[in-house]
Amino acid sequence: MTAVADNIGGRAGALAKAETLIEALPWLNRFHGETVVIKFGGNAMVNEELRLAFAQDIVFLRYAGLRPVVVHGGGPQINAQLDRLGVPTSFAAGLRVTTPETMDVVRMVLTGQVNRDVVGLINRHGPFAVGMSGEDANLLTASRKLVVMDGQPVDIGMVGQIDAVDPGALRALLDDGRVPVVSPVARSDSGEVYNINADSAAAAIAVALDAAKLVVLTDVEGLYADWGGHADSSGDVISELTAGRLTSMLPGLSEGMIPKMEACLLAVNGGVPQAHVLDGRQPHAILLEIFTDSGIGTMVLPDGSDEMRQPR
Repeated sequence: MTAVADNIGGRAGALAKAETLIEALPWLNRFHGETVVIKFGGNAMVNEELRLAFAQDIVFLRYAGLRPVVVHGGGPQINAQLDRLGVPTSFAAGLRVTTPETMDVVRMVLTGQVNRDVVGLINRHGPFAVGMSGEDANLLTASRKLVVMDGQPVDIGMVGQIDAVDPGALRALLDDGRVPVVSPVARSDSGEVYNINADSAAAAIAVALDAAKLVVLTDVEGLYADWGGHADSSGDVISELTAGRLTSMLPGLSEGMIPKMEACLLAVNGGVPQAHVLDGRQPHAILLEIFTDSGIGTMVLPDGSDEMRQPR
C-alpha cells in the first residue's frame, strides 16, 4: 500500500512540475531574445543560499534564450571595509556621502571584490559572466550629483549622476552569448571617478539597451499601499501601478525606497515596458516574476500602458 501511495505521490509531483513548465511556456516565448537588466542587491548579496539561487536564475535565463545583464550594488561589503579601515560613513537622501577617501574604498570593493564574486558565482555553471565597471569602454559617463534636502541642494561628495551611456561593449558581450556583470562606478569627461547608485545605473543601462524589463531586487516584498517609512508586513503590496501614480507617491516613501522607485520611473519613462521591485529574500524571485502568470512584487508600467501580468 505504501509503494502504491508513493507512486501516486510521485506522479502528482511530476505533474505539478509539468504544469509549472507549461505555465512558463507563454512567457518563454514572449521574452525569448529579449534583454533583461537585473539589479542585484540587498540581502540576496550576503546570504549564501540566496546568492547561489540568484546565480542559478541568471544562468536559467541565459539558457532559456533571454539576454540578462546584472548590475550589482555592494553596500554591506563597502560598510564592512570602511569599518575595518576606521573610515566613517553616512547617508543623505538614501545615498552614501562619498569623500575622496571613501571613493577609493567604494571603487576597490565594487570593482575589485564584489564584481569578481558575482562573476565567479555565475561561472560555476559555465563560461558566461564577464565583469566590467561603468568606467570600462566609457559605459557610464557621469557628473557630480547634488541632492535636495529641506528644499536646498546639498553636495554629498563623489556621488555621480549618469549623463550618458555607451552600451556598445554590453551589446557585443550579449551578442556573444555572455552575461555582463557591471559595477556602478563611472568617470566624468574630466576623469573624476564617481560612485553611482546601482538602482540608477541599472535603469539607465536598461533604457540604453532597449531592455524588455528592469528588475530591482531589494529587501521588502514590494511597494506598500500605505508606506509608513518602513516595511509593514501587514500592509498590502501594490501588484502594479503606473508611472503617474508612483510619481505622486514618491514624497511619502522612505529614504531607502526612493532610489529604487525613481529607477523604475527612469526606466519606464525612458521606454522600458516594465520595471519590477522584487523581494530578493525569496529564493528564485526572478524566475517567479518572469515565468509565472501571477508574478510577485510590484510592477511599474508607463502611463497609458495596456500591459498586464497575463501573457499576450
